[in-house]
Amino acid sequence: MKHLLSQIKIEVNDKLYLKDPESTDLGRRIIQQSILLIDRMGFEQFTFKKLGKEINSNESSVYRYFENKHKLLLYLTSWYWAWKEYQLVFSTANIADASAKLQKAVQVLTRQVEKDAVISHIDEVVLSRVVVNEFSKSYLTKEVDRENKEGFFAVHHRLVLRLREMILEVRSDYPYPSSLASTILEGSLHQFFLKEHFPSLTECSETILPSDYFTHMVLNVLNLKNNG
Repeated sequence: MKHLLSQIKIEVNDKLYLKDPESTDLGRRIIQQSILLIDRMGFEQFTFKKLGKEINSNESSVYRYFENKHKLLLYLTSWYWAWKEYQLVFSTANIADASAKLQKAVQVLTRQVEKDAVISHIDEVVLSRVVVNEFSKSYLTKEVDRENKEGFFAVHHRLVLRLREMILEVRSDYPYPSSLASTILEGSLHQFFLKEHFPSLTECSETILPSDYFTHMVLNVLNLKNNG
């Protein structure tokens, strides 16, 4: 899969940026350092001025790529979901059994993220922490409906729909496939957050992973046998 990913450019809605950050060394450094900076200080405290200092460039150079930090956050979260989508597609492509395919999909989408050395300028482990902590801030805004029409959340929605179709392949009569799919995707972020910050509110721990919980939930909700 790493070889295949090295041949693929992660596509993000071009309305999210003014200049494609993947097209220049400076743009890639903006992405790399913004992930590290947001992880370190949080999105509220993050500014383009602080980012400019991290990349040894002017604040204005960041504005040549992104209109504002909200658009940058949308870019980062969209990139993350597109990367997860590639993992999902490649991991399930050769699985014929629908139940086994769904269980693999749930594991891929809810497991602990590991570093992918193929994409050198993005630390996916750090980015996953950013998504866990900050993703909701990308859509809990007054502009969410307009931005949704612009397609800013299209990758995330597409990933939910892929999972929905896998659920229906297993149980075509299941009445809530979209709700279950979105619960798995959003719920995994929430469980990682609880595990880190409010451990008394979840059974997930260093030994019980969110992927264990969501696999168990799907098996029971859909009355499946464990193919793992």
